[in-house]
Amino acid sequence: MADKQHVNLVTIGHVDHGKSTLVGRLLYDTGAIREEVIRKLKEEAKEKKKETFEFAFVMDRLKEERERGVTIDLAFKEFSTQKYYFTIIDAPGHRDFVKNMIVGTSQADVAVLVVSAKEGVQEQTKEHAYLSKILGVDQIIVALNKMDAVNYDQTRFNEVKSEVEKLLKGVGYKIEEVKIIPVSAYKGDNVAKKSENMGWYTGPTILEALDNIKPPTRPVDKPLRLPVQDVYSITGVGTVPVGRVETGVMKANQTVVIMPAGIKAEVRSIEMHHQPLQEAKAGDNIGFNLRGVGKGDIKKGDVVCDQNNLAPVAEEFTAQIIVLNHPTVIAPGYTPVFHIHTAQVTCKITEIQKKIDPRTGQTVQENPEYIKTGDAAIIKVKPTKPVVIERQRDFPQLARFAIRDMGQTVAAGICIDLVPKK
Repeated sequence: MADKQHVNLVTIGHVDHGKSTLVGRLLYDTGAIREEVIRKLKEEAKEKKKETFEFAFVMDRLKEERERGVTIDLAFKEFSTQKYYFTIIDAPGHRDFVKNMIVGTSQADVAVLVVSAKEGVQEQTKEHAYLSKILGVDQIIVALNKMDAVNYDQTRFNEVKSEVEKLLKGVGYKIEEVKIIPVSAYKGDNVAKKSENMGWYTGPTILEALDNIKPPTRPVDKPLRLPVQDVYSITGVGTVPVGRVETGVMKANQTVVIMPAGIKAEVRSIEMHHQPLQEAKAGDNIGFNLRGVGKGDIKKGDVVCDQNNLAPVAEEFTAQIIVLNHPTVIAPGYTPVFHIHTAQVTCKITEIQKKIDPRTGQTVQENPEYIKTGDAAIIKVKPTKPVVIERQRDFPQLARFAIRDMGQTVAAGICIDLVPKK
């Protein structure tokens, strides 16, 4: 596995359009899950009167195990294609899970957008498509799922396909590069195997499309940045933070600094998928153990850095945002929660410098009094407590954020400039 390039994949889309089932099917058809596991889950699904849910249970079972804290990296499942080895980040579709989806998607190299052929494009389909683009996921594959529920009808496929194309084009994807594939995740049509029910479709399966993505570039030559996703206390080991190396390399015995607090520590050991590593590179999801760090010294949202190149802590920053969904308007003084890499911090929007056209970047209006759903703008922001954020041009991986309020994502954006704390 190690010789194949590692790619992070996120599945996105509206709730109940079949994301988990697609993931379960992919894992099963690529041999990542054994036959008897699926058989067991099938019986369980029957007992729970949830026939057709056995594939979905694969990921859900992991979620439960994860909540019980059985092991660190079960949130992630791997499978291989001819060319790559994929880690799946399962992003739940429910509204209140959008924040997980933000953390997940900002780590992804490629997204599979799942759209039900029965229902077509829904609210979250739009929201997730926007977020993927803003959060820097440049490659997207569309699984037009539940084709079995519409009798594998080509006309219905074409209807939904043109809805999806319109959406993705509006968001800024190059539509000629996007593969839209008719599938039935439950039955297995066009996931790993060509479907016999849709002779009219001549394109790739999901697996083939995944094998044909452009390999992601990994910024290993940049200084180390690792946003902490979770911190576990493991008996006999101590404090084990987990997260993904966004840039650079982390080595065993290296001295690192935890920002924003500025605490120095030494990397005692690193592991990925339960294997000890001497070094972890950009793109790796790892757990690691630090020497010289107490339980309270490191937490979710902190960023582990190279001791000779510390990430900035922003006094204030300038950002370009797009308002996805706000019930009223956003005006200066508004203080919602910003989700920046893995950190969640309340920030105050101090000014709206200008409204811009999201497609062209041209200024539409200087200093507007407010902005509303659909608007893009350049704003100034003041965090209420120390947080690491980077400029898009320096570390795009740590420049993206989402703004959440009232249980929903109201806007998403990128940091274009900042004033570091003295």
